Amino acid sequence: MADKEILENIETSIGEIKPFLQRDGGDIEFVELTPDNVVKVRLKGACSGCPGATITLQAIVERILTEAVPEVAGVEAV
Repeated sequence: MADKEILENIETSIGEIKPFLQRDGGDIEFVELTPDNVVKVRLKGACSGCPGATITLQAIVERILTEAVPEVAGVEAV
Protein backbone atom coordinates (compact mmCIF):
# COMPACT_ATOMS: atom_id res chain seq x y z
CA MET A 1 0.00 0.00 0.00
CA ALA A 2 1.40 3.43 -0.92
CA ASP A 3 2.10 5.97 1.82
CA LYS A 4 -0.69 8.25 0.59
CA GLU A 5 -3.18 5.38 0.72
CA ILE A 6 -2.02 4.42 4.22
CA LEU A 7 -2.52 8.00 5.42
CA GLU A 8 -5.97 8.16 3.83
CA ASN A 9 -6.97 4.88 5.50
CA ILE A 10 -5.70 6.13 8.86
CA GLU A 11 -7.67 9.38 8.49
CA THR A 12 -10.80 7.44 7.51
CA SER A 13 -10.48 5.09 10.50
CA ILE A 14 -9.94 7.97 12.92
CA GLY A 15 -12.98 9.67 11.40
CA GLU A 16 -15.02 6.59 12.30
CA ILE A 17 -13.73 6.65 15.90
CA LYS A 18 -14.39 10.38 16.46
CA PRO A 19 -18.19 10.21 16.97
CA PHE A 20 -17.82 7.73 19.83
CA LEU A 21 -15.31 9.93 21.64
CA GLN A 22 -17.24 13.13 20.88
CA ARG A 23 -20.38 11.63 22.38
CA ASP A 24 -18.58 11.62 25.74
CA GLY A 25 -17.07 15.08 25.32
CA GLY A 26 -13.73 13.97 23.90
CA ASP A 27 -12.05 13.94 20.53
CA ILE A 28 -9.05 12.57 18.68
CA GLU A 29 -6.72 14.16 16.17
CA PHE A 30 -4.25 12.42 13.83
CA VAL A 31 -0.80 13.98 14.31
CA GLU A 32 1.62 11.89 12.26
CA LEU A 33 2.71 8.52 10.98
CA THR A 34 6.30 7.86 12.02
CA PRO A 35 8.85 6.16 9.73
CA ASP A 36 8.38 2.96 11.75
CA ASN A 37 4.59 3.09 11.12
CA VAL A 38 3.50 4.22 14.57
CA VAL A 39 0.44 6.47 14.45
CA LYS A 40 0.66 9.45 16.78
CA VAL A 41 -2.64 10.93 17.90
CA ARG A 42 -3.73 13.71 20.22
CA LEU A 43 -6.62 13.01 22.56
CA LYS A 44 -8.62 16.17 23.19
CA GLY A 45 -11.47 17.38 25.34
CA ALA A 46 -12.63 14.99 28.02
CA CYS A 47 -10.27 12.31 26.67
CA SER A 48 -7.13 14.34 27.33
CA GLY A 49 -7.35 14.04 31.11
CA CYS A 50 -9.42 10.89 31.40
CA PRO A 51 -7.98 8.08 33.54
CA GLY A 52 -9.34 5.62 30.97
CA ALA A 53 -7.56 7.29 28.03
CA THR A 54 -4.79 4.68 27.93
CA ILE A 55 -7.34 1.88 27.74
CA THR A 56 -9.29 3.76 25.07
CA LEU A 57 -6.12 4.26 23.08
CA GLN A 58 -5.04 0.61 23.23
CA ALA A 59 -8.33 -1.27 23.32
CA ILE A 60 -10.21 0.82 20.79
CA VAL A 61 -8.06 3.15 18.71
CA GLU A 62 -5.08 0.83 18.23
CA ARG A 63 -7.26 -2.20 17.56
CA ILE A 64 -9.38 -0.41 14.96
CA LEU A 65 -6.38 1.15 13.21
CA THR A 66 -4.30 -2.04 13.07
CA GLU A 67 -7.27 -4.01 11.73
CA ALA A 68 -8.11 -1.37 9.09
CA VAL A 69 -4.51 -0.58 8.18
CA PRO A 70 -2.26 -3.64 8.70
CA GLU A 71 0.85 -1.53 8.09
CA VAL A 72 0.26 0.33 11.38
CA ALA A 73 2.67 -0.98 14.02
CA GLY A 74 1.05 0.79 16.96
CA VAL A 75 -0.57 3.95 18.29
CA GLU A 76 0.84 6.52 20.71
CA ALA A 77 -0.68 9.60 22.30
CA VAL A 78 1.22 12.88 22.13
